[in-house]
Amino acid sequence: MDDTLNTPSFTLARGTRPLLVSLPHVGREIPPALQPLYTERALQVEDTDWHLDEVYAFARELGASLIVPVYSRFVIDLNRPPENTPMYAGANNTELCPTRFFTGEPLYREGCAPTPTQIDERRTTYWQPYHHALQAELARLKAEHGHAVLFDGHSIKSELPWLFEGKLPDLNLGTAEGKSCAASLRAALTNVLETQTAYTQVVDGRFKGGHITRHYGQPGQGVHAVQLEMCWSTYMPETPPYRVDPTRTARLQPVLRALLQAALDWTPKA
Repeated sequence: MDDTLNTPSFTLARGTRPLLVSLPHVGREIPPALQPLYTERALQVEDTDWHLDEVYAFARELGASLIVPVYSRFVIDLNRPPENTPMYAGANNTELCPTRFFTGEPLYREGCAPTPTQIDERRTTYWQPYHHALQAELARLKAEHGHAVLFDGHSIKSELPWLFEGKLPDLNLGTAEGKSCAASLRAALTNVLETQTAYTQVVDGRFKGGHITRHYGQPGQGVHAVQLEMCWSTYMPETPPYRVDPTRTARLQPVLRALLQAALDWTPKA
């Protein structure tokens, strides 16, 4: 089975292997009706996980499923819990419908931040369809293969003082402190990171996995989830116009391919 579901808010390319790659923050669109609410700067959607659909395009060659949203995280954050609880206690967090940039400044014009009713509408229109598709695809993969692995891909500027101190390691694997996947899968992915020498790396550091990793990672139920947060600098300059650097990307992709291949080669212990 290898077909594609196109919807107004996301595209899901269904694969043939027990791996689903989710890229919840690559969307760049803000609906025209909402655009007047945002600052001019916000309409440039600078906090996008830029070009990850291009960077991870090879996942389809491996037989993985790939889900990619249309709309920006500035509309609604697909990697936040629907009840809008903070992901990281004691640290600055952005909300289900973010109101600030990663630098701390406001996204919305004064008095234009979404009301609770408007947040509910966005949750129904954008958040729920993506998560219904995630859940259904993971269920399909588990039914066909006996287990499913969800790889949640992210990228971010390497220095953002409002969110974290200092410079972020290049590659940041999150497994919710080992709760979202089997220990043997965590070890296999960690081994890939530790044996490569091109990039700095950490496991369960500042970024341990967001809502998608924590919610869907249920290893006892045969669904294993991990998150990879990586610095923009691994594949592009960190300044506008945020264009992919082919040389950097060609250097990075073998490491990403090795991570996805390790997830595919891994099987749960009987």
